[in-house]
Amino acid sequence: MAKDRSTTGTGESRATKAVGEGGFSILEVLVAISIVTVAVAALAQLFALSTRANSSARATTYAAVLAQQKMEQLRGLTWGFDVLGLPTTDTTTDLTVVPEAAAGGKGLSPSPEHSLGTNTEGYCDFVDKFGKPLGGGATPPAGTAYIRRWSVEPLPTNPNNTIVLQVLVAPFPGRNDVDTSSTGVRAPDEARLVSVKTRKAS
Repeated sequence: MAKDRSTTGTGESRATKAVGEGGFSILEVLVAISIVTVAVAALAQLFALSTRANSSARATTYAAVLAQQKMEQLRGLTWGFDVLGLPTTDTTTDLTVVPEAAAGGKGLSPSPEHSLGTNTEGYCDFVDKFGKPLGGGATPPAGTAYIRRWSVEPLPTNPNNTIVLQVLVAPFPGRNDVDTSSTGVRAPDEARLVSVKTRKAS
């Protein structure tokens, strides 16, 4: 008798076990797959946005470094007074070559209008992807990765003793003939620096 009960009990537990471990229905599997698909798609989109943002930030940082280099060159040129108290200005240094040449350039001569918007001789140079200067001119040479333009403008309220220096660095290809000198708008992946230089006694 005990044997029969045991068999019956085992049979019931097996039946119960079969009902409890029957698995997921096809509907439950489809719902789970849908949730996972939506989550993965959202993560993929987030990853793509993050990659694009990182790439843009890297390009902008590199452009800012190139702009700072040119600004330091401009600020290092002579703009002061000589021993007699007369104003002295460097108007010949060529900043489009490396090392910079003492003659053949524009120095701190006032730049033409729109020198930030177009490739202007004496106020523009080109840089490769490794940061190596490729020279100046109006046409970017092979290997150009960045265009670097600058302007020198007398300050309207004190034109004889103060100048405004601006440097714009843009990736190439990218900005070509779009002038932002009046609006001050910086496009993506670009860097723009502005500084003021006042005459000081040497």
